[in-house]
Amino acid sequence: MTAGTSQPPIDTSRPQSARVYDALLGGKDNYPVDQAVAEQLPIEAKIGAHQNRAFMNRATAWLAGEGVDQFLDIGTGIPTAPNLHQIAQEINPASRVVYCDNDPIVLRHAEALLISRPEGATDYVPADVREPGTIIEAAHKVLDFRRPVAMSMLGLLHFLPDDVDPVGIVRTLTDALSPGSYVVLSQGASDVNPERGQQGADEYDKGGIRLALRTRAEFALFLDGLAVTEPGLVTAPEWFRDTPAPEPEHSGLYVAVARVP
Repeated sequence: MTAGTSQPPIDTSRPQSARVYDALLGGKDNYPVDQAVAEQLPIEAKIGAHQNRAFMNRATAWLAGEGVDQFLDIGTGIPTAPNLHQIAQEINPASRVVYCDNDPIVLRHAEALLISRPEGATDYVPADVREPGTIIEAAHKVLDFRRPVAMSMLGLLHFLPDDVDPVGIVRTLTDALSPGSYVVLSQGASDVNPERGQQGADEYDKGGIRLALRTRAEFALFLDGLAVTEPGLVTAPEWFRDTPAPEPEHSGLYVAVARVP
């Protein structure tokens, strides 16, 4: 585990996406610069943050119920209960979870992500998603990639502009997974409410954060070669399995769970 290593300083002069997300969720691990961005975002951003979190809860519970006991969560963000390992280990106490993020404030809170049940294990990797090989190499210390792993990238893709080749990054990561593994993704939509989406992108841009909203067809490119599970590529409130349907709600967040064939 790396949380006890020398920790980089936290820059409180500029907003950071993980801290803005925390502010949208009503958390306390953010600063005035982050709150200023969150307050200027359209209400859909706050709704989307909560929908993203609820989708993570449902998808993790379904995967654990299907027998998946290894999870790699990239772009973890600031811990917010219940965390992914708590959901998975509630169903299968032997679940093993690796979290990954590159934000220094997430590293400061990594200990909260490492309170595993004794039967299982959790670890934290401070790494950037743009270096997928580094993530996979570090995750090998805890996860057995010869067996199925559920890899999630939630609330992350829309912070990866096209010039960093996000589709290629996801493909590199999924290529490291064994058959029977799963990929869990979410992506802010540009074609659900374009005007409000552009407003949100403009406010993030004022804070120096690039937002890459995408159409449904563009999001589908991340799923090429994978077997998308039911109910398919849908908005966040429309995704549920073996649980009561969430309340119908407008959403500008696309989500999908896909299986590595």
